[in-house]
Amino acid sequence: MFLCRSLSLDAAGTRISEIRLLFRGRLSLIETSCCPAYRGPCVCIAEQCVVRRARKEGRKEGRKTERAAPFEAKDLIPRTTAETLCCSGLNGTRMLPVLMMLTLWCVRRAEAQTCTEGFAYDRRIRQCVDVDECRTMANPCRGDMRCINQNGGYLCLPRGMYSQSYDRPSSYPNPSYPDSSVGYQEPYPQPPVPAAPPSYPIVGRSAPCLLGYTLGEGGVCVDIDECETNSHQCNPTQVCINTAGGYTCSCTEGYWLVGGQCQDIDECRYGYCQQLCANVPGSYSCSCNLGFTLNSDGRTCQDVDECENTPCAHGCFNTYGSFMCNCGEGFELAADGTSCNDLDECGFAEFLCQHSCVNNPGSYSCVCPPGYLVFDDGRSCEDINECDTGNNTCTTAQVCFNFQGGYKCLDPLKCDPPYIEFSENQCMCSSENPACRDKPFTILYRHMDLSPGRSVPADIFQMQATTRYPGAFYIFQIKSGNEGREFYMRQTSDASATLVLARPLKGPQEMVLDLEMVTVNNVINFRGSSIIRLTIFVAEYSY
Repeated sequence: MFLCRSLSLDAAGTRISEIRLLFRGRLSLIETSCCPAYRGPCVCIAEQCVVRRARKEGRKEGRKTERAAPFEAKDLIPRTTAETLCCSGLNGTRMLPVLMMLTLWCVRRAEAQTCTEGFAYDRRIRQCVDVDECRTMANPCRGDMRCINQNGGYLCLPRGMYSQSYDRPSSYPNPSYPDSSVGYQEPYPQPPVPAAPPSYPIVGRSAPCLLGYTLGEGGVCVDIDECETNSHQCNPTQVCINTAGGYTCSCTEGYWLVGGQCQDIDECRYGYCQQLCANVPGSYSCSCNLGFTLNSDGRTCQDVDECENTPCAHGCFNTYGSFMCNCGEGFELAADGTSCNDLDECGFAEFLCQHSCVNNPGSYSCVCPPGYLVFDDGRSCEDINECDTGNNTCTTAQVCFNFQGGYKCLDPLKCDPPYIEFSENQCMCSSENPACRDKPFTILYRHMDLSPGRSVPADIFQMQATTRYPGAFYIFQIKSGNEGREFYMRQTSDASATLVLARPLKGPQEMVLDLEMVTVNNVINFRGSSIIRLTIFVAEYSY
């Protein structure tokens, strides 16, 4: 910001000229006094020429003041130098152009003042003032929208959503300016009092319906069909399409919207035609090269159909000037381009079938091992429960036990002496029999099946004491059948334990484990045991 100021005063017959320059926040004062007889732009005092700079001193009433400092030795220039600089041969007439150029330079710097968007610089008050876009712009808001000016911008709001109007002052008050001919009484002119802020609209909250709807019968808001009521803003080249709460301006087929106007689409630029294309307003026309005919769709072209002579073994489709053969599913085209060879799907991947894949002409099939059938998906194998279907060789005296991929006919229970049959699957050795003194009290028979691909470790069987005696504790262990250490017992409580599979098993095989539960009672000096004879059938396959 630049401020240029000149002041002339008459004091004791001496004319004083003062020029103030405010440049980048620093105030410089060049003061020259002229003797009455000399009438030049400079003064000679005690053989010296005075050139002074203003200094900033002190604060007064919360604002910074500036005044010229007293003369100092460094402000004085020898007369010979002063005459060379400002007194030699110069007069007021030659100094006048210099002052005029300085004043014009300051005015042009003031005119170069710029403001942010939405404001304009006022040279009279030397401030940036708001631009009223609602008055200076032609149709700033479209449709049924009202323009509302704001400080630095404007808003477009629906007319039916106000509860009060927008009151804007008709004119701004003319600010008063000091008369520069008599000099300023203050260091700077006081800025004018700003106008009262405008009254902005208040959006009404009592509107019964949203914009684009109106209150219908029964107090229900219904959509306004702007296209039917002709209240839309579509231009004559457009077509109005009503939507819920509004409308859309579209174009007819063959035209698109460009800059608010519907313009013809050049369909030929986008390859609508297969060969030759001629664009017409709103449409296009296709044609074909020599040797082709236009199809009924009006776009594609068809050449002579070589497939009518059946040159292919399976299928044929015509191409431009030639033909191509294709083969059915499960076949591939031979090197001659016309015959087809069977495709061996089983050779591509091993996971097509869960068990085994058999190639067939044009296809393949999955087969499963004995004891399994092909599942509904055509590739998986599912166990056949021969015991449920009756497809087994067990007698009426035997019990059929099914496992993955097979079954087992279990003979009726036979207890070896001195054991006697206690229940359907349990033998007991009575404590009254002297031969049973060192033998387990009971032997319980159980059966289960396992898949060879089962992950380890895995809990497979649980053992628990059915009767608990005061002061007794129980020990669980594998007494026999675990020569390969495939299993171990993990005690889960003081009266139960779990059989854990520790190593993967391979099938098919049949394993018999004797799981022993030892009961110890030190109070009555008692020690006894019971056996669970567990038979495990390991299948050959993991499915």
